[in-house]
Amino acid sequence: MQGIHLGNVVLGFVAFLFSLCVHEFAHAWTTERFGDDTGRYQGRITLDPRAHIDPIGSILFPLLGLIGGGFIFGWAKPVEVNPNRWKNKVVANIVVSAAGPISNLLLALGAVLLLKLLVVTGGVGRGDVLSMFSGHELANPQALLGLAEPVLIFLRMMIVVNLLLAVFNMLPIPPLDGSHILSSLLSVVSVPLMEAYESLRPYGFFIIILASLTGLLSQIYLPLMRFFLVLLFSLL
Repeated sequence: MQGIHLGNVVLGFVAFLFSLCVHEFAHAWTTERFGDDTGRYQGRITLDPRAHIDPIGSILFPLLGLIGGGFIFGWAKPVEVNPNRWKNKVVANIVVSAAGPISNLLLALGAVLLLKLLVVTGGVGRGDVLSMFSGHELANPQALLGLAEPVLIFLRMMIVVNLLLAVFNMLPIPPLDGSHILSSLLSVVSVPLMEAYESLRPYGFFIIILASLTGLLSQIYLPLMRFFLVLLFSLL
């Protein structure tokens, strides 16, 4: 498949938007487990996109990335939390922050298991699955009553998008989820070290942009994505 296809853009956008909603839902649902119901009062414990989307981060940026065929980048409205209501602040901050990326890993795993089911039941061949991930045409495009290609494209996007969201958000750069985890760990090891790290938070966005422009960001997350892809595809 060469060039940009409208169908691929639509499938990719749906996969990305759904994955963002699950990510934010996981944060809101998990923080309530620790005694903070802020997310529920703000209507964030839902998969309804209207509760989570940011017009720029959830629509414009992802569509531009998909149309341009490049890096898919975007964000949803962050779930607000009230740490004062958490029963165990350190553990809660770590678990609540990790909930979003973990939900994305589970979505990626679910997509791989669906691919496995299709292969086992004979809906598609294992070669078709591998071909889609290597950018080649399907060996049997009429499989699944002619729906093999869009189904595999969607599942491929679900895997790639969710691994990207999981890996990217776990990076310890403010305001990403990984920064809250690292900050909580540092608060146990050394409060002054945690405070020094927290002083970088206002500059987090610029750090991300600089790391992206210099190629440092891709050098970090691409090997991690490859690791998870190999791990997931070992299940096929």
